[in-house]
Amino acid sequence: MAKSKVPVPSIYSIGKFLKKDSFLPVYFFYGEDTYSIENAARAVEQALQPLLSSDFDKEVISGKERTVMEIIDAASAFPFGSGRKLMLVKDFDELKGDKKKLSGFANNPPSFTTIVFTKNGNISNVEAEPYFTFLKHGYLFEANELKAGELASWIVKYTAKKGKTISSENAALLMDMVGENRSLIEMQLQKILAYLGNEKEITRETIFNISSALKEFTIFDLQNAIGAGNRAKAMETAYNLLEKGKDILMIISMLTRYFTALAQVPELTRNNVPDNEAARIIGTHPFYYKDYKKAAMNYKDQRILRIARALYKADLTVKTTSTDPKTVVTILLAEIFQ
Repeated sequence: MAKSKVPVPSIYSIGKFLKKDSFLPVYFFYGEDTYSIENAARAVEQALQPLLSSDFDKEVISGKERTVMEIIDAASAFPFGSGRKLMLVKDFDELKGDKKKLSGFANNPPSFTTIVFTKNGNISNVEAEPYFTFLKHGYLFEANELKAGELASWIVKYTAKKGKTISSENAALLMDMVGENRSLIEMQLQKILAYLGNEKEITRETIFNISSALKEFTIFDLQNAIGAGNRAKAMETAYNLLEKGKDILMIISMLTRYFTALAQVPELTRNNVPDNEAARIIGTHPFYYKDYKKAAMNYKDQRILRIARALYKADLTVKTTSTDPKTVVTILLAEIFQ
């Protein structure tokens, strides 16, 4: 979906609106970075908690369960205690009713209620209502996904806050293994930190060992099985990834990156590009580049082109049908190994 050109404040700026004299009556968090959205909603909740004099004055609501008018009526009702009232409304897109009516609410919100809306995904037109009214009053905040370099930097800083260290290179390795979803990265980091014990540094060996100790396959295991032409291992690994909660779209995306990288290897080899530099160009860890070179011998241009069509078809199937992810990945692997 195309984003409006109207500038929207970043979700990272909400800190200045979380002090006692600067609370907003409405916070609307949206964007592709679900991790930041969840953290921002949690930050509002924690900041307001001391002002809630009754447990009944905090309500977490799914948009699937309420209508727009029910939300407005609940927000307009006085709190049970003598303090403030907090409403967390998730799944904004699922709210039934005319959402434009929220514009009127935002123009004259009750002084005793703070309402937080969250929407996972972008807004196609920020100038449409109720978004434009939210924006006009300073209630709208966008959560853009961090780019690869920013995400690696975040991993380094997150690890440092936990009293451990990780190099930028190994942060990039972790991203390659887990994907670029910060919630998934944080979950994996928590496992690694627990595994480390008194050790201070997260090394490449640590990252591999934790996956082995937890009997978890990684996306690299899937790539290696495909690169080696091991269909049975690839199927086992793909199923394990799905069973461990990996998103099918993430798997398709990572395989698309893998085959895009494989397509570049022959030219890099012909040009005698050093392996470390070649690994940087195709976006992988230098440790893995030797495996890419081996796999490239089995995947020539025509085969990669056919696989690209299969990946596109799998992506389209997931986004437009309710086909079971295991069925999608089974068909995809069959076409890759055809």
